[in-house]
Amino acid sequence: MKRYRRNNMSGRTRKLLIGGVALAIAGGAFAISTGVSSAGENCVGLDQALRQNLQFIAGQRANPDALSDARIANRQAVVDLINQRRQVAGCNANVAAEVPGAAAPAKPAAPAKPAAPAKPAAPATKPPANGGNAGTGAGEVVCKGSTVTLSGEAGAPFASSGTFPIGTVLKVTNLDNNKSITVKVATPSGSCVLLNNAAFEQVREPGKFLIRRAVIERVG
Repeated sequence: MKRYRRNNMSGRTRKLLIGGVALAIAGGAFAISTGVSSAGENCVGLDQALRQNLQFIAGQRANPDALSDARIANRQAVVDLINQRRQVAGCNANVAAEVPGAAAPAKPAAPAKPAAPAKPAAPATKPPANGGNAGTGAGEVVCKGSTVTLSGEAGAPFASSGTFPIGTVLKVTNLDNNKSITVKVATPSGSCVLLNNAAFEQVREPGKFLIRRAVIERVG
């Protein structure tokens, strides 16, 4: 009976020893696969582990294949873990700078949008002929809506009118070309105002014998 118990105790001891050895081997294998050992958190070991993983990533980037992205993602997770442990240990060496090609390539910058073309400046308004203003209040606007044509009379510029007495000074502006002329009423007519040939020539548009958009002002 006593001999059986001694053999039984020896069997339990052997199982505990075998289990401890197995755990030690597994722990060593994990440290080798990640390059990080749980024993001795020192910067030299952490830096070396970081350098090896970065070199692996650089090699995958330099010679990629169909599985390179997955391998890089896995190693990057290990790199992040090592960097966390280096930060806790106070390691400050720039290991990444020692391994060219390990960093992810920078994305190309988006092309700059072309500048909007400048708007052309508005053309300057042509000043009215004879220095007049097109209906800006220089005189009393009369005969609103009237058209102006020529009387066919020769001589120096003058006007004919059936509305205003002889001697009245009128200013006629052609809104289609912004030209104007100031003339005296010299003869009677059946219209608000007619311009003789010389006066009409100064405000007419080429080839036209009627001013449809006219402003007539009494200025004297």
